[in-house]
Amino acid sequence: MQYQPTNPLIVQGDKTVLLEVDNPLYAEARDALATFAELEKSPEHIHTYRLSPLSLWNAAAAGMTADEMLKALETYSKFPLPMNLGPDLRETVSRYGRIKLTRVDGELRLTTDDPALFEEMARRKGVKEFLGERLGPTTFHIDDAHRGVIKQGLIAAGYPAEDLAGYVEGADLPINLRSLTVSGHAFRVRDYQRMAVEAYHAGGDVRGGSGVVVLPCGAGKTIVGLAAMAAVQKHTLILTTSTTSVEQWRRELLDKTDLDESLLGLYTGEAKEKSIKPVTLATYQIVTYRPKRGEDFPHFHLFQSMDWGLIIYDEVHLLPAPVFRITADIQARRRLGLTATLVREDGREEDVFSLIGPKKFDVPWRVLEQKGWIAQARCHEIRLSLPDDQKMEYALAELRDKFRIASENPAKEEIVAQLLEHFNEPDDRVLIIGQYLKQLRRIAQRFGLPLITGQTSNAERERLYQRLRNGELKRLVLSKVGNFAIDLPDANVMIQVSGTFGSRQEEAQRLGRILRPKMNTDSAHFFSLVTRDTRELDFAHHRQLFLTEQGYSYEILDGSEVETFARV
Repeated sequence: MQYQPTNPLIVQGDKTVLLEVDNPLYAEARDALATFAELEKSPEHIHTYRLSPLSLWNAAAAGMTADEMLKALETYSKFPLPMNLGPDLRETVSRYGRIKLTRVDGELRLTTDDPALFEEMARRKGVKEFLGERLGPTTFHIDDAHRGVIKQGLIAAGYPAEDLAGYVEGADLPINLRSLTVSGHAFRVRDYQRMAVEAYHAGGDVRGGSGVVVLPCGAGKTIVGLAAMAAVQKHTLILTTSTTSVEQWRRELLDKTDLDESLLGLYTGEAKEKSIKPVTLATYQIVTYRPKRGEDFPHFHLFQSMDWGLIIYDEVHLLPAPVFRITADIQARRRLGLTATLVREDGREEDVFSLIGPKKFDVPWRVLEQKGWIAQARCHEIRLSLPDDQKMEYALAELRDKFRIASENPAKEEIVAQLLEHFNEPDDRVLIIGQYLKQLRRIAQRFGLPLITGQTSNAERERLYQRLRNGELKRLVLSKVGNFAIDLPDANVMIQVSGTFGSRQEEAQRLGRILRPKMNTDSAHFFSLVTRDTRELDFAHHRQLFLTEQGYSYEILDGSEVETFARV
């Protein structure tokens, strides 16, 4: 190819890709890159992506070829691609599926067409311990109990296995979606939700049945789960993050499917009686509970208590580490992960890939926004200074305390006051969310607002959420318990007064709380209040990476500009 100065990409030999933001082709190139590359840095003018092995394997598992990836890079690159890139990218992509798990006459087998590769893997720690009897030059018998751990070992070796061994059927459960909900509304699965289920299920083929669907908050991941249940028609275990989320799933199941309530069980710490039924809803917290450190997990029996045909992992990016252990043991069950982001703060994305499954479906947030399925969002970062009397305290503080001091900046309360005055229309619903309880209690007391923390009972949480949903309550203060799985369809303003260091997943989840379509045409507004010249500003840049990748940019405002802020 020739030099194309108007193109927005610079592709480098170390597998980094630089993307010019101020380029007419920026959005097109960003959407193309997002399917097979990871965003690493996003300053104002140049964004840096990396072609990582996992990002390439996820794309390959979704059916994208190396040639299609290279074609996308060539289409938007200013310069000819580096000579080494094509061979290196093809080599990495080709590693996915070179080793396969299959089932022959009921027995699990590990096989490949490459004898030399097989000899290498047969001697590798993390793989050799789980190989059974050798059945030929390129085939080993594998114990079913080792199906998960051998996939972990192979991906760690750089050769992720394609699992074609299929699944136990599980007990039958007739379940169908309604065309008219119990609450009296017309209901149908949206096109992209149907496509997600089809990509995951693959018509019942062995290439379907395990994988992750990535959709933004507010796009109806729960509906994807219900549609997957209707496609599989089997007993289903649903694991999610909280009792609030359990209640949301319960409402949706009873409203939008023909499932009889007698077939639905709740297995949570709040349930008066832990009930295991053909469809069981449980929390990660109850599953990972153990009386004392070092003891067994008494609730792990849940995974074997019924003949499950499907296990749904809601908010799979939050899957607790102990659940990976049991997930490795139940590879014969169909598995569906639902998430808004594959980013895990503990770096265990490879375990999600090998134990839950590769990414099967993803759609950019901006695409759904343009089609009206989620609300248009405007993101704003408001920068303000520490008060003079706290600057010396910050300067002298230990490193571990600096972030908290900056996050709890009392000057943020004045910005909150101005924003509450600005967003005071009858249709406005405002959420104020943060990390530090002392700060949140001060804000709740000053403005006379209810506060939900981890200590708030689930009954009280649900009562306040319901009041917000039906319009009785217009403003609510939330601790980090508000990050996940809350159905707040009418909230249109989020004010983030503090966050969890540089958590990309938290930023995505918090914006997602206000992305459900609105009854009016006004945009959703996300405000992040950040103290300048502190560690909080450094962490804020990292927090914004995921949303930048999705096409959102942050309007930077000085605290003094808030009074004249334009709503639209």
